[in-house]
Amino acid sequence: MEELGMVLLRRRQDLRITQQELADLSGVGINTIVAIENHSGNPSFKTLMKIINALGLELSIKPRTL
Repeated sequence: MEELGMVLLRRRQDLRITQQELADLSGVGINTIVAIENHSGNPSFKTLMKIINALGLELSIKPRTL
């Protein structure tokens, strides 16, 4: 979750939007955005996808290298 929070934070900063703007764009509460970026959130998959879509990102799942 920590790595994901960092990716979302960096993307938001790259887009130069505030946490409140991201909350508005994604339809997710600002407290949820703050918690995810501070590595203390545990969002549902649905919530996470709203944020990812609002940031223009896509989610990819692949096997880890051992």
